[in-house]
Amino acid sequence: MQIISFRMPKSNSLLIKEALSLSPLPPYLSGLNLLMANHLMLLFLALFTLSVSAEVFVNLDCGSSDIYTDENSLIWYGDDSYIQNGESKTVQASSSIPHVLSTLRVFSTRKKNCYSFDAGTGGKVLVRASFYYGNYDKKSSPPTFDLQFDGNYWATVVTSSDQAVYYEAIYDIKGQSLSVCLAQTKPDQLPFISTLEVRSLDSGMYGHADPNSALLLTRRVAFGTNDTVRSPDDTYDRIWVPAVVGNGLMKVESDNLIMVVNVADYPPEAVLLSAITSTSSNASVVLGTNLPTQKVPIYMNMYFAEMSQLDSTEKRSFEIYIDGKSISDPIIPPYGSVLEMYITNVTASSNTSVSLVATSDSTLPPLINAMEVFSVYDALTDGTNSKDVEALASLQSNFPILQEWSGDPCLPSPFTWDWVACSTDQTPRITALYLGGFGLSGLLPDFSSMDSIQTIDMHNNSLNGEIPDFLGTFSNLKELNLADNDLSGSIPSSLSKNNKLKLVVSGNPSLCVSGKSCKTTTDTGTSTTPSGSSKKSSKLPVILGTIIPSFAIFWVIVGILATLHHKRKTAAIAAMSAGQMGGPGKPSGPPQATPTGFNVQMAGKIGEAIINEFRVDMTQQTGSDIPNSTDQQTYQGDNQIT
Repeated sequence: MQIISFRMPKSNSLLIKEALSLSPLPPYLSGLNLLMANHLMLLFLALFTLSVSAEVFVNLDCGSSDIYTDENSLIWYGDDSYIQNGESKTVQASSSIPHVLSTLRVFSTRKKNCYSFDAGTGGKVLVRASFYYGNYDKKSSPPTFDLQFDGNYWATVVTSSDQAVYYEAIYDIKGQSLSVCLAQTKPDQLPFISTLEVRSLDSGMYGHADPNSALLLTRRVAFGTNDTVRSPDDTYDRIWVPAVVGNGLMKVESDNLIMVVNVADYPPEAVLLSAITSTSSNASVVLGTNLPTQKVPIYMNMYFAEMSQLDSTEKRSFEIYIDGKSISDPIIPPYGSVLEMYITNVTASSNTSVSLVATSDSTLPPLINAMEVFSVYDALTDGTNSKDVEALASLQSNFPILQEWSGDPCLPSPFTWDWVACSTDQTPRITALYLGGFGLSGLLPDFSSMDSIQTIDMHNNSLNGEIPDFLGTFSNLKELNLADNDLSGSIPSSLSKNNKLKLVVSGNPSLCVSGKSCKTTTDTGTSTTPSGSSKKSSKLPVILGTIIPSFAIFWVIVGILATLHHKRKTAAIAAMSAGQMGGPGKPSGPPQATPTGFNVQMAGKIGEAIINEFRVDMTQQTGSDIPNSTDQQTYQGDNQIT
């Protein structure tokens, strides 16, 4: 379930309000007509609101299945409607953590596991992911893993036993959806996530950043507050953390309870009603940035509002310095409103000094209310080619088991989906599908837009129906393995005649090879495609009609051989009687009995061997004349099919 809130932009609200005040109802709209008109007007307002601002506002309590409202009036939902993988876990009890961090989802399978969100027409979003280990596995071993968004590397998440960490990114979505992924990078260190939040931002917010880059939050601070500020004070639920005030600094509060916020990034009024300043009029204010040790491109927002009405003898004027060099004109904070300053096109690190330094004519020290610091992630990827993404969506829609994979199928490159291979182009293409033994069943959907495919392996599934013609349109296809399915009909000639293609279709009993007869004509002239049993029965008359005359010929031959053998035996006995006498009148002993039983048995075995050999030859010959699709494994044509 995706939760979407709708908010009327300020400018459009004003326009509608003015339209209502300037458009009186015609005289004929009275009574019921007036009631109907009011309903129509409300419907118009609703439609207008939806058309100008359909915004995403999602709060996921990962590992939970509950729906509840927290102390910040935020409605949280369990995450099981957004992801199919992972296992819910509960952290060890701690009274110091908020309820939303008491559960998590851990992932023990897949290279990466992703949450995906429909973002409509795109736009600028704030995405925040939080992690609290809480020794959920009782191993006291907090893991490290990668965090990704929309096919881009985001951060290496380093968790601790007792501290929650969160990561936030602001960027323009390039498509109509967004994804957040957890990727395992070390053996036995399983990725997990505690919360995931997505908020649409107004298109003009953070508008000085390159739209092809992402802003990765390093610090957002409300210098003068005592408590964290977020929703409902901040419409966009940004988290403003109170600052620790060091020596030489002090907090000041506004004597004006009304603050006009008319700057592009809409800081909440709650962070503008207090500030920090130096205790000395000529001292500078040094600002911590929480940047990494290596230099990175940065984007900074600073917000300034005067806390009291100054008299004619007072002046607060200062400049922004980076590493001892001024990068701004003099800043004079306004009273009752806010001034926003931004810094971009600068590289900085944790060693970079950022400070506010009073100008020579200032009588008051520098002052600052709030600040945001981002590192800039340049050159966001466009993601995998949209045609391939569309084709994969078709496969996933048809085969629900494939819906366990989400996010970008190819990017980041070490974390492709388990069953695809991709090119190394800047915008990757799908080059292979490895779906053998995935339990796919039913008809193959059309994924012809995947026109860079080279290998398709879908063996050992339960695919049925005919082999689709579109498979023959892939100009780069080198291997197609559809073995051991339930496919039927003929193989398209575009595949069987492709001499550059290795085509494997064995194990499909009802499949016929294109170019060969797949039908048998009966006496009535009706053509049918025979089943395995009918093919066997159709061979029987041929075998019987051939073997019966053969028996007659065989027994004629046996009779001739027996007659010749008897004559040779009689002659041999006569010769033996004459040549083996002991002498005249002395017999040599009784004559040896004729081995008639031996000859009959031998003749029978010879005949049996001849019959068996003849049957084997007949079966082989019949098998080549009448194709048996049950036994057929290989067809040698313009290409090899095995």
